[in-house]
Amino acid sequence: MVCATELMPSTDPCAEVAAALFHPLGAEGVYARTAPYEDVVARLGALLSTHRDPRAEVLHLPPVMSRRQLERSGYLKSFPNLLGCVCTLHGTESEIRAAADAHELGGDWTGSLAPSDLVLLPAACYPVYPLAASRGRMPPAGLAFDVVAECFRREPSRALSRFQSFRMREFVQIGTPQHVIAFREHWMGKAEQLAAQLSLPCTLEVGNDPFFGRVGQVMAVSQRQQALKFELLVPYFLGAAPTACMSFNYHREHFSTVWDLLDATGEMAHTACVAFGLDRLAVALFCVHGVEVSGWPAAVRQALSF
Repeated sequence: MVCATELMPSTDPCAEVAAALFHPLGAEGVYARTAPYEDVVARLGALLSTHRDPRAEVLHLPPVMSRRQLERSGYLKSFPNLLGCVCTLHGTESEIRAAADAHELGGDWTGSLAPSDLVLLPAACYPVYPLAASRGRMPPAGLAFDVVAECFRREPSRALSRFQSFRMREFVQIGTPQHVIAFREHWMGKAEQLAAQLSLPCTLEVGNDPFFGRVGQVMAVSQRQQALKFELLVPYFLGAAPTACMSFNYHREHFSTVWDLLDATGEMAHTACVAFGLDRLAVALFCVHGVEVSGWPAAVRQALSF
């Protein structure tokens, strides 16, 4: 299904957006972001806040999480190539000083690094499930969360559609299968309405996560066959491969099995999340409508409270 407005002319506006709104920081997919860009990201966040479940618990998460929790969640099995681990210098004061001094002598200090108990957060929802489980059996209406975090995935790229460091907003629902399926269906319809408000061309399609390796290919096929993931795809310009700017994910009882998440009746709860790529949506707005916000369509400016 195609929604929203006509596409931009067949020129690539991303180069102009990159020059006007980002400053490279010496690593692909990592940028300093300018005030006009950050203003749009903040306004997108405010727009999403008007649509969240009024019961939702709002959480702002740090860019790191427990390594043990992420290992237990299964992320390492599914996406080992994307994971970033926080490594630090360990040992006595003299051992740490020797490692640091090695750099001054032309050596490689990184050989002395060892993993800490932290990893970089790959998706905003992962810390939510053990947190919810720690509270015991959930209420009859289930649980709702609104979470936002700076995330990291090891996907170095010069394309503005694929940052290594990026902001993710997620609405998470935990409850009965009927409850979380209805939540996801509701948001699949609402997301198209949001895209129309923002005058972003889009399609809603079945998707799959980028599972790693040959076994991952089988997992991806199974995910698509069960329609566990849908994506809202937005082309940044006419002829561009569309970018997934929102995703709608049904995990069934995966996280409940891992964390022993029980609903009010004592049955395994099901979970679902709606993820918004805040940076991808902001880049899409600038690529489609131009780098000068003052020239954006009036309806878009109104939706973002300009």
